[in-house]
Amino acid sequence: MVTFQQKVLHLVKCFRKQWPLFSNSERTTVCGADCMLMALQLSMAEVNKQHHGDFTVSLSDVLETWNYLLHDKLGLYENMKEPENYADVKKAYDAFLARSNMLDLIDIYQKCYGLGLLAEDESIPAVQLLEFISGVMNAQENDSVLSTPPQINRQGQEHMKVTVLAKKSVCSYLSLLVNSKDDLALAHILNVPDRGLGREAFTNLKHTSQERKMSIFLMATSFIRTIELGGRGSASSLYDPLRAHVKGLSSFVHFIDKLQEIVGEILNTRIAGGRILSTVKMHLIKGRSNGDPFCQAVEEVVEDLDLKIKNIIDSQQETLTASTTGVSPARPKLHSINHGTAYCGRDTVKVLLVLLDEEAVNPPTQNKADLLCDNECLNLCGITSVLTLFRSPTQPSGSSPKPLRQRILKSMDEKVIKMKQSSIKSQFACTYKNDLSGQPSHAIPACKHPVPRQHLKTWKHTEGTNSCLDVPGLGTISESVHQTRSYTEMGKLSCQPRNKNSENEQMDLNNDKIICDKESEPSLQKNTKRLKTSNISKKELDSKIGGKRKQARTASKNKLIAGQAKLTRFFQL
Repeated sequence: MVTFQQKVLHLVKCFRKQWPLFSNSERTTVCGADCMLMALQLSMAEVNKQHHGDFTVSLSDVLETWNYLLHDKLGLYENMKEPENYADVKKAYDAFLARSNMLDLIDIYQKCYGLGLLAEDESIPAVQLLEFISGVMNAQENDSVLSTPPQINRQGQEHMKVTVLAKKSVCSYLSLLVNSKDDLALAHILNVPDRGLGREAFTNLKHTSQERKMSIFLMATSFIRTIELGGRGSASSLYDPLRAHVKGLSSFVHFIDKLQEIVGEILNTRIAGGRILSTVKMHLIKGRSNGDPFCQAVEEVVEDLDLKIKNIIDSQQETLTASTTGVSPARPKLHSINHGTAYCGRDTVKVLLVLLDEEAVNPPTQNKADLLCDNECLNLCGITSVLTLFRSPTQPSGSSPKPLRQRILKSMDEKVIKMKQSSIKSQFACTYKNDLSGQPSHAIPACKHPVPRQHLKTWKHTEGTNSCLDVPGLGTISESVHQTRSYTEMGKLSCQPRNKNSENEQMDLNNDKIICDKESEPSLQKNTKRLKTSNISKKELDSKIGGKRKQARTASKNKLIAGQAKLTRFFQL
């Protein structure tokens, strides 16, 4: 088993040496057996959603299609029934790997043999590669070597599961560091540790990235950069679903920036690799107790990966020393890592890629249910399965009930505010009472030319002139009004006909009562100068009070208001 695994690793090394023949990016990552199975599960769920409207798939259907896919890609045709919608599933599978900038082991195997990159003694039979990827070879090796396998208690099994999850989390951070298009790696670590970025946040990121046609991580980075550097002109809409996850996305993007700074600023590859692993470890165990099983597993995984990085660097130095010719190395090609910029991060990225290649050629997980489905171990570690994250509801549109209700309530609130503002009157409201009341005036339009001043001194009720009771008051601040305006107002009023309710107004004057508008100041008792009235006795006035009480109520708006008596006394002087 170890010999065959080394052959597969040598196959991947040939791919790294001749990577321009395989991909357009040097940072293309290798999709191992477990990663291939998860990508197939997501592809089948996507096809089922297109055909049946439900983003889900059973475990038995995934395993059946997985077996057929391996035989089909390796050309080992047998009497096997083709699964339902297999053509669409295979197309979705290839598209997912292309978007994620990944190549699976079978594609690398076929490409290497097609280009003749492997010698005859390095050849790998297709049947053995099928058994290796499907996990059959690993099971046979365990049965032959360990005739009596040791009994592992339940606690040991749980520790192994937690260790697998810890290694997956650490390797996902490293994979996203060198390949920003790896959506599968981002799904593993978006909310590990807890950042408040659950299924809803991943759903919003997924929908937005599909609209923009970019990877999920690049979409999150673009959103945070726009908020931090874009200014008001580039601000996102109020209805943007990503605005609710700004804090969590900012924390995630800034942590990846911190890792990239370590790659680009530390020249020594050994120190840079150790610093990256220690930073990831402190980030994963943040907020957890020392006795947490996940914390212990992360420490063990980081220690193991750090040792592997050291071994990779030592082997590269031995190879470089053996092949040294005394000639300076050539400059990187145009499409290489960090071309035209600092080259200190190039060696670190290459070491991380080799480390990820070694992890990709590890034997697959035997228990497929633990890999593909939710279980207690995932819930205890705060990790959500990939299928649950990608199972997103239908993307909301602008006509959904919730946004529509919000817009209606907002428009209603604006109308209420406008109505309240229009009902507010100034302190001069009593001066312009007739205009604000909205009722049509029954008086003849006022004359344009003011009446001579001597008419203002005669306060008699005649048929051709209006009563002094129709003069609008200026409120309590009438003394600050200019005198010429008062003359003009009195001149206009002198041209109006006598009001029908003048007698009622005189009765209120006799009782020394000044009536104010409902919306103005309350009625006040004033010591006003008693004016001359007509030859009507007190008894007649009392009789008319009872007969014209209804007219007095309707004409209350035209009666004396606060400050009018003072204005009248001013003109009598």
